[in-house]
Amino acid sequence: MRRRRVALTFALALAFALAPGCSGSDPPAGEIVGPGRDRAGSASKAAAQAAVHRELAPRSLSGSQRSKAVLFGDLHVHTTYSIDAFLYALPLFGGEGAHPPADACDFARYCADLDFFSLNDHAEALTPERWRRSIESLRECDARSGDAASPDLVAFLGWEWTQTGSTPETHFGHKNVIVPGLREGEIPARPISALPDDVMERARYLWLARAAEAVATLGADPYADFLWWIRRIAEVPFCQRDVDTRELPDDCHENAPTPARLYEKLAQWGGESLVVPHGLTWGIHAPPGATLRRMLEATSFAPERERLLEVFSGHGNGERLTPAAVAADANATEGICHAPRDDYLPCCWRAGEIIRSRCGDLPEDECEARVVEARQLALEAGRRPHWVIPDTSAADWLDCDQTRGAFKPTLATRPLMSAQYGLAIGRFEEPDAAPERLRFGLVASSDSHTARAGSGYKQVRRKGMTDARGLISPRLERWLRPLVAGGSRDPTRATPSPPTALGFRALLDAERSASFLYPGGLVAVHAAGRDRRSVWDALMRREVYGTSGPRILLWFDLLNGPAGPAPMGSEVRLAETPAFEVRAVGSFVQQPGCPARSHAALPPERLDRLCLGECHHPGETRIPIEAIEVVRIRPQRSADEPIEELIDDPWVRIRCPGDPEGCVVRFADPDFTSAGRDAVYYVRALQAETPAINADTVRVRRDETGAIVGAEPCSGGYRTDPDDDCLAPASERAWSSPIFVDFARAKPSLRAP
Repeated sequence: MRRRRVALTFALALAFALAPGCSGSDPPAGEIVGPGRDRAGSASKAAAQAAVHRELAPRSLSGSQRSKAVLFGDLHVHTTYSIDAFLYALPLFGGEGAHPPADACDFARYCADLDFFSLNDHAEALTPERWRRSIESLRECDARSGDAASPDLVAFLGWEWTQTGSTPETHFGHKNVIVPGLREGEIPARPISALPDDVMERARYLWLARAAEAVATLGADPYADFLWWIRRIAEVPFCQRDVDTRELPDDCHENAPTPARLYEKLAQWGGESLVVPHGLTWGIHAPPGATLRRMLEATSFAPERERLLEVFSGHGNGERLTPAAVAADANATEGICHAPRDDYLPCCWRAGEIIRSRCGDLPEDECEARVVEARQLALEAGRRPHWVIPDTSAADWLDCDQTRGAFKPTLATRPLMSAQYGLAIGRFEEPDAAPERLRFGLVASSDSHTARAGSGYKQVRRKGMTDARGLISPRLERWLRPLVAGGSRDPTRATPSPPTALGFRALLDAERSASFLYPGGLVAVHAAGRDRRSVWDALMRREVYGTSGPRILLWFDLLNGPAGPAPMGSEVRLAETPAFEVRAVGSFVQQPGCPARSHAALPPERLDRLCLGECHHPGETRIPIEAIEVVRIRPQRSADEPIEELIDDPWVRIRCPGDPEGCVVRFADPDFTSAGRDAVYYVRALQAETPAINADTVRVRRDETGAIVGAEPCSGGYRTDPDDDCLAPASERAWSSPIFVDFARAKPSLRAP
């Protein structure tokens, strides 16, 4: 192994010496091809949307609420200006090649038919040049949108603050920062990354990147471009740490390794911004024991900016706090590997069973010792338990660390980072003061890494509409895996793999991750108009919801608010029984192919490459809503209240009649006044089951007794046919933002007893 690495280094150094003139380049932001949708069409669409929503909205709403239109968008879109997106676009992983910012505009407008979207490339890779190009591309996209009072598409600017820690104490999680405007003065001079302050240590290895770039340039431009980019990132100087952001030069790399520093810098800048936590429960990033309580720390608490939380994306569903996952997470943080239960198989336990299957002729006591050792090493590995047996495949690990039966789950869910946990916790610092709480609206988006904003309109083209990628051949994997991931001299024994920074080694996790990647979700807003400010205001007041991809229409209102009906996202104080109404209407059944307007706007080759031949193309029939589920959470009144006892999920489940015109339900909480405590309510609207990509994740196999005996993961690489969409039935859904009902004790009556 050491000889192979030495040989690789020597080859790179030799190439550097022999080819000093070779170099990669900086790819442009691309060209927006499609024109804006015609103004007459845009105006008629706006009028039609408003008319349909007025007709379908609950009759109990006031005129101003009924006049709002439901608009759909995507606030989490990466292009190949993000490092991970560029890597997975390379031929090595069967990628499609570059998808720059211009692709996001054309896709949002003519493939997904969205009303708004944002770019959110990773800040650590946005060089000053690429930041400026992203802004220019969005401005061009916006310029084609027609009348600013009723644009066909609103393009927002943002970036991703990408922080991970190997321990719960150092982990905060990923956040998208989004700003409302595109004009000068409305945009920060630089995106702000989450890199550690000492990251410039990487500069010591620039000669290696330059050498590798020279080798790659000899035969493959994309690889040379990537390595050129890495070198360019390292060349950008870090901004001075303690200087006000307004006084820094435009061409330095601004950094904030903690949320406190991020919010300090955003406050110095002074403009409006939304900060949207996302991907929080994804175990490939978050260590066991990671918790949303970090968001409640005084220096990290910014409710004026953190108004929303992304509950679902193409990387899975982070909604629920399940007892099985909570127990497994607690055991892992305490260094305990418990036996599996019917609904959960810990990966540490599975590591022991893999080693047991390899014991062969070993004495029984020695085999058992190695099984115990494997379990312990898997626990100590943190986010990467499977690295302790480096020659295994995804199938070997079955469905370990997953809650069985969950809807489109995240990989190795971290339950204390879930939306439900966040809505239940409080921070108690002053004995007589009200606790600080997280009060966020729930949204969904795509987290697409191919610039495909709003990719979840159809459950087709898995290898393009999800981020599933993988090595293209077994020969390549046999060469690359030991080089990058290392190996074990004894396959009957686990290898220590302590928690480390993710790095390039994480690329090999794509095989298992691919089973937990889905077409993306959507943000829906109840907006007073189609213009930029109307969309932004709806986001800020949390009158929003998320869907798993389909354009489900959803209204959720408190009927007896102090000032009349109050929509989702509202905060109210009540002394009486709260009464609610829900109205949900299923999405239209999709027709194959693309509508005529998409064919007219984009050349055939661009339509095929971007839309993969399939666009948002609704018919006239709607999928019925199957059920409405109500979740009630009664937030902590003291720090020692057990969280699981405060979450009722579902508290109420109401079956719908299957009417394509929608489902209307009313309910009240008779326990509210007698309990005398605050409560949070939100709803899920579930459509009738339809085939969905990766709905069965790793596709476990069972024997005649029901025991799991194998798995067929849906690989992103050579192991799964690229035409296999890995379909299984699922109830697509929408999640409303919560209504926060604080208990107000009734005032004493003035009437005589």
